[in-house]
Amino acid sequence: MKPADKQAYLEEYELLKKKGKPFFPYAVLKDSTMALLVVGVIIAMSIVLGAEQGPKADPTSTTYVPRPEWYFFFLFEVLRVIKPPELVPIATIGIPTVCMVLLLLLPFYDRGPERNPARRPLATTAGILTIVSMAYLTFLGAEGGSPTEIEMEVAPRYEAGKEVTASAGCLACHKLGENGNDGPGPELTHIASQIPRAAILRSVEIGPGIMPSFRDLPPKKLNELADFLSSLD
Repeated sequence: MKPADKQAYLEEYELLKKKGKPFFPYAVLKDSTMALLVVGVIIAMSIVLGAEQGPKADPTSTTYVPRPEWYFFFLFEVLRVIKPPELVPIATIGIPTVCMVLLLLLPFYDRGPERNPARRPLATTAGILTIVSMAYLTFLGAEGGSPTEIEMEVAPRYEAGKEVTASAGCLACHKLGENGNDGPGPELTHIASQIPRAAILRSVEIGPGIMPSFRDLPPKKLNELADFLSSLD
């Protein structure tokens, strides 16, 4: 900004400031009234509509795969994008912290007097990218599906294997039909056309890469799981 433009802006600002009203009590009263109104609406909705209650937590379960609340889905998706375990601290702490600090410091490195978004490309771009990225990641997390349910028609002899696959938590890392998540593991919808049954069983037992081993499952369940997956061609 040119010195002359800055001086004109400061003079205009001082004139408007003298014509305006003090922050207290005018602005404080408006903000307090709006805050109380929002809280009142939330309380009324919680009393009238209530909240959906899920099943009771089972502390003895070793296969339950927890999922975050919807407003943390975007962080959940960041963890799935950054797959290596050694980079988990960067995904959970590093990236969100850096993004938050950059947004908080935005008024300090974008000090232009313009209030028109079209004339503030830096601030406008940062805001739009933040909203779009968080909305997209939240959508992906919401569409991930349940980690313990497989909605797929199979032959009766494969029903037991389907239940084992669902209860073992496979859908937390794999996509299977319309259920599960796109990673970090490969999609299993047509896994039988890619590798044979013996390779499927071996992978489940040893847990290649970051995949956990399921060799502690009873042999019957392991074979039922392998039979089910080997039928998906």
